[in-house]
Amino acid sequence: MSFYQKIISLILFAFICTAPLSANESDSHSKKSEVQLNVREFILDHVSDSYEWHITSFNEHEISIPLPVIVYSANSGWHFFLSSAFHHEKVHEGLFIAKEGEHKGKIVELNSAGKEVRPFDISITKITASMILSSILLIIIIMSVVRNYKTGDYQPKKGFVGFMEMFIMNINDDVIKPCIGPKYRRYAPYLLTVFFFIFINNLMGLIPIFPGGANVTGNIAITFVLAVITFLIVNIKGSKEYWKEILWPDVPLWLKAPVPLMPVIELVGIFTKPFALMIRLFANILAGHSIVLGLTCLVFVTVSLGEAINTSMTLISVIFSVFIDIVELLVAYIQAYIFTMLSAVFIGLARVEPHHK
Repeated sequence: MSFYQKIISLILFAFICTAPLSANESDSHSKKSEVQLNVREFILDHVSDSYEWHITSFNEHEISIPLPVIVYSANSGWHFFLSSAFHHEKVHEGLFIAKEGEHKGKIVELNSAGKEVRPFDISITKITASMILSSILLIIIIMSVVRNYKTGDYQPKKGFVGFMEMFIMNINDDVIKPCIGPKYRRYAPYLLTVFFFIFINNLMGLIPIFPGGANVTGNIAITFVLAVITFLIVNIKGSKEYWKEILWPDVPLWLKAPVPLMPVIELVGIFTKPFALMIRLFANILAGHSIVLGLTCLVFVTVSLGEAINTSMTLISVIFSVFIDIVELLVAYIQAYIFTMLSAVFIGLARVEPHHK
């Protein structure tokens, strides 16, 4: 038997001998513990929105950044205060955060019938604050690049400016221009903004500490708004030929009248395109966050299985978490690229010109 085989055999023998003992010790310890990690709640709490920005926990104290609460109640009018008010008193000015039900995690109040109802809520939540921070960061980055061109020097740049120039020209020349056609310039500002907005928020979401960690592009409300903007541009700027192909497509007459089969299918397609944009970005980013959090939970879930198993699963958790994070860096770019490319394709299809024989 070689030296390496002896070492592996010794490790396996030690693992087999110590695992049952460690499991028994930790089982007795777990019976004493009253608090068990709820993986589902842990993941949902981290990927959902909140009225404060949680940083960490220290000595059983939650360290978080309170955010402004801006609420209008039909009964008591406008309310302005910081979310930290809910730490001092569960009900503040007649408002409280629902612990369960359909409004769980949202600010609610009780109506005359004693039922929880949601007031008009425009509070600065964690996702809103993250969008503001990432937008400011994006403006600073872009304006730093623009400043280098105000002098009239259009020579190739080096360093960060050159990298950003390559990045912007890649999206503009290889995605927007081929997909839309000769009139691409009027749509380039929107599409470039969408690309960098999604990309920078994807990257910020991978940072586990403040100011990162917010699940912006994994929130369906954000992807819904982005998809609606693309939907409006596509259909408002659509050419006559685009609408003709939808309402009276070039197919046999029996597919259009008396039963408008193809026009109905084409009209449904108007809404399925932005729906696909919304779901694709939302699902991919949310899945990435959930996988990383699920792998992290392995460290705590396997505590009751013994030191040997917990140590091995912790090692596996760390390795796979790092691997998934690296993959998510690629996904952050790919999802921004795909959303921009598909938006450009839909706009290009809406700018179709009449066919000439």
